[in-house]
Amino acid sequence: MKTSVAVALCCTVAGGALVGCGAGDSLRDAGGSLERLEDWDPLAPGTPKADAEPISGTKKIDVEGRSVNVSCSGEPADGEPVVVLLHGGGDGLDKMAALQKALSEKNRVCSYDRLGAGASDRPDAPQDFSGAGRILTGVLDRVAGDAPVVLAGHSLGGLIAARYAPDHQDRVKGLVLIDATPPTMVADITETIPESATGPAAELRAQNLAIFQGNNPEKLVITDGKVRSAGDIPVEVIQHGQRYLAEVPEYGPRLEKAWSAGQRKWLALSSRSRLSTAENSGHYIYLDQPEVVVQAVQRVTAQVAAEADAE
Repeated sequence: MKTSVAVALCCTVAGGALVGCGAGDSLRDAGGSLERLEDWDPLAPGTPKADAEPISGTKKIDVEGRSVNVSCSGEPADGEPVVVLLHGGGDGLDKMAALQKALSEKNRVCSYDRLGAGASDRPDAPQDFSGAGRILTGVLDRVAGDAPVVLAGHSLGGLIAARYAPDHQDRVKGLVLIDATPPTMVADITETIPESATGPAAELRAQNLAIFQGNNPEKLVITDGKVRSAGDIPVEVIQHGQRYLAEVPEYGPRLEKAWSAGQRKWLALSSRSRLSTAENSGHYIYLDQPEVVVQAVQRVTAQVAAEADAE
């Protein structure tokens, strides 16, 4: 039970109360994180975006002098948004390959490995929100150019997308958060599992606090931050329905409650936010019920495209 608990919570608690990690992996995969929201270094207004030459398949591109692994599929279309997928902590773009394939039947879809993940370069030093944001901006410049963008992030990827969008309303026109790490990450774990806890719960708490401090593959430092407005954009928040966190001895029900509350907090991103539950899914909704995620992304992209046509 001790191992399964560590796996369950590193796939959640490590990201903001909880993050994503590869199936069957434990502490190594729990990574994720970001710096203080107020330290975010947004793209300066008026900065020209690079022309986006269509990428087909997987290719490594240069961003900020680092090699970033990118995958794109689907046909580009004028006025249509580009969907960009952000994987969870401990995962990579390969984990979302099936989702990308399904979405690319109707949309242009790209994904990328963050520094420290998949086939991208390893970070030389601890990362923060500012660095993660600059890499994402470089990827968007390359794969989307001036086209509108819909960010769809799972777990830690959802946290990154939600923190990035408010400062980049010129290009991020829609969001889909797939069981995203809540914005009150550190507080959720420290308040739910007290310092006085013993046994597996104490170990779990200590492991996740270490992850928050940057002891993860991406060397990302995790801190809490406020939910800021991303404008009047369509936002779909999808939470898991299978209460797997409830299996954690003593603290499980409270962890589930904190996770659910965190999903509701993301609704403050926009007046057009919508919360839904994937009733038959655990944390990996896009694997358990891919159709739920596909339909959510397609709803958002359709709204973004319609609004672009109306302008």
